[in-house]
Amino acid sequence: MGLTHSSNPVLSEDIFEKQAGSSYESGRMTVKGTTTKGMLYLAMVILTATLSWKLYNAGNNIVSTLMVAGGIGAFVCALITSFKPEKAKIFGSLYALCEGLLLGGISAIYNEETLGIVSQAVVATFGVTVVMLLCYRFGVLRASGKFSKILLFATLGIGAYYLLSLILGFFGVNISVYNLGPLGIAIQLIIVIVAALNLIWDFESIDYGVESGAPEYMEWYCAFGLMVTLVWLYLEILRLLSIFSRRN
Repeated sequence: MGLTHSSNPVLSEDIFEKQAGSSYESGRMTVKGTTTKGMLYLAMVILTATLSWKLYNAGNNIVSTLMVAGGIGAFVCALITSFKPEKAKIFGSLYALCEGLLLGGISAIYNEETLGIVSQAVVATFGVTVVMLLCYRFGVLRASGKFSKILLFATLGIGAYYLLSLILGFFGVNISVYNLGPLGIAIQLIIVIVAALNLIWDFESIDYGVESGAPEYMEWYCAFGLMVTLVWLYLEILRLLSIFSRRN
């Protein structure tokens, strides 16, 4: 099993190799431990997302500030965690709390536009995650050399598309999927599929860490990588559902 071409920059073979000489005084990484950490991260996201959601629905103007602060905080914490895996317990937790502030506000905005869309996105995200996990466990999908290369280029392409959209937006050119008609739906669907397939890399990365005898703190790090993908998947599904609702 190799992770050299992982499309998730958080989880790669190099990261695990750099931790190979770390102390094992606190134990080694396990799937159960990683799952537990992932659930804790999820609880943190839900906690602050609920706060942001309630503030938005109450008409409190501070929610905008919280969303901006959450977005910036999540980005900074994600960068620190990516370069300092041993600090994932602290900065990964801060990432989850900050991300929740942003997600809660975004979700409230989408739900105000289309009532019930958030619950649909949550259920869909959970369902897709379960399907991807089953596909991985039964060997239907594996992070093979060809698979990883295609997924890497697809993920980089999506990143380039979002960057181009941002740049063109400053010049009054809008290439958002909302304005591309049927093509926009097709593009957004592809983005959702790519985000979902990134979960395969996350699952394989966790198994790789366990098999390579990674130190216990890598449970926090791998759970963080999985959380990053789940957040991305949720947002893309939410956007896809929004596009469909606007066309109906």
